[in-house]
Amino acid sequence: MAFGLNRDELIEWKRKVAKGEIAILTHYWLDDRFPGCTSVTKVGCKDVEKLIEWGNQYHLNPNYIHLDERYPHFDLFGQRQKEVLIQEGKWDHITKFDL
Repeated sequence: MAFGLNRDELIEWKRKVAKGEIAILTHYWLDDRFPGCTSVTKVGCKDVEKLIEWGNQYHLNPNYIHLDERYPHFDLFGQRQKEVLIQEGKWDHITKFDL
């Protein structure tokens, strides 16, 4: 279940992904499969090759891209999530989600 984001944030993320830009969105998220994780960061881009290149700088395995037909994206959790957000300068995400 996703929560902690507003409609405008989601619409903007989808717009950027559809335009072939790298887009980053963090929201609260609970899933029993990932104990201890209370949020997820989705990094998306319609241009999958561009998304793979972006992920290479963080040593993200392209096999982990969720190949959604409209919004391909990486899902980042835990320490990797925080490391990427720091490198991307997304301090607002880190603060808001208490990472």
